[in-house]
Amino acid sequence: MAQPRPVVVGYDGSDFSMQALEWAMDEAELRKLPLVVSHTWQWPYGEADEEAKLHLRKAAEHVLYHGADCARACSTITEVTTDLYEGSAAQRLVDLSAGAEVVVVGSRGLGAPARSVVGSVAASVAACALSAVIVVRGAGPLPVPLHPGPVVVGVDDSTADEVLDFAFHEAALRRLRLRVLHAGHPRPLTWGVAMTHLPDLDDSARACQERLDGRLAPWREKYPDTPVDVQLLTSAPKEALRAASAEATSVVVGMGRTARRTGHLGAIVRCLVRHARCPVAVVPS
Repeated sequence: MAQPRPVVVGYDGSDFSMQALEWAMDEAELRKLPLVVSHTWQWPYGEADEEAKLHLRKAAEHVLYHGADCARACSTITEVTTDLYEGSAAQRLVDLSAGAEVVVVGSRGLGAPARSVVGSVAASVAACALSAVIVVRGAGPLPVPLHPGPVVVGVDDSTADEVLDFAFHEAALRRLRLRVLHAGHPRPLTWGVAMTHLPDLDDSARACQERLDGRLAPWREKYPDTPVDVQLLTSAPKEALRAASAEATSVVVGMGRTARRTGHLGAIVRCLVRHARCPVAVVPS
């Protein structure tokens, strides 16, 4: 029997990583998966003797074990393990993502300047990970709101099945509504260069709605108890999703193959991990 793929969380003791740990505990409990708490350390001062490095390693162990002890004491997760690594935090989390169900990171950590909106670790992991990555922004999962908002997923004609599957599954686990948001200008309903008349917006909206209904049908059948709202907006996708994040529990977006090959976040994902007001799940194709 295959071993379950764990939830992995990057933890450095900062307030942002504590929010990430709380969200990762939530994910692991809901998904009934093990939790791996990962912490990395590096000697930043050039050459040094082994005793000096040992002191830094001991401090890193203390931070890591504190995070793991919090997870064990404050959750019902049956298996919490630790991962201590000397080297790059971003690269370690990307490596761990190959065997993870999901990787959770704070929006920034101890190494990010106070003026930074999103840390380099969060951005790098979101761009390069092989699993879904949740960048925890906003207030995090605790305290639990009395009336939690929906899970929001941004969808267009190029959205991969993995994105829809993650969004529906996340909404089902949390027993929340799923809001499917399609934003952008309507397609012109013309068939030739000579046809320059403006498209009929009602016809464009109906055609878009039909495409979305057909696309969502398999997941609605798979998750019959998850209520689904579909919104068609004519605003720019990144602005529409950013606005929706103000009332959402989380926002789910896809990371295309081209963006992953270059290791850079696309415009929509970059906007959300910098400015969203709730956690952002980035799902690779």
